[in-house]
Amino acid sequence: MAPVGNNPLGTFLPLILLVVVFYFLLIRPQRKRQQEQVQMQNSLTPGVRVMTTTGLFATVVALEDDDVVLELAPGVETRWVKGAIGRVLTPVGDVTGVETEETVTGGPDTGNGDDTSTKQS
Repeated sequence: MAPVGNNPLGTFLPLILLVVVFYFLLIRPQRKRQQEQVQMQNSLTPGVRVMTTTGLFATVVALEDDDVVLELAPGVETRWVKGAIGRVLTPVGDVTGVETEETVTGGPDTGNGDDTSTKQS
């Protein structure tokens, strides 16, 4: 009978498991995010509000190869690389399924700490 410590599968199994775990927890999600980012950058059209990776808000005016012309303010246009576009902004009116938050007023305070107002006694 051969000793268990000399089994080549037993010595490489933890290393193989470590590579599989790294793939599913780190590499795969990062690739998915990169693909989504490239798809978003390729789907840009003039008139879309965007935010750059530096936090600048602007409107897409024109697309030229790998460049995007952004309008920062009326009459102020700058040229950016498509990779600098961080995300496309959706107007507040276009978001569906979001309910507005209503405040509840007029209820008696029971003193049990269940009052949701910010007043202190």
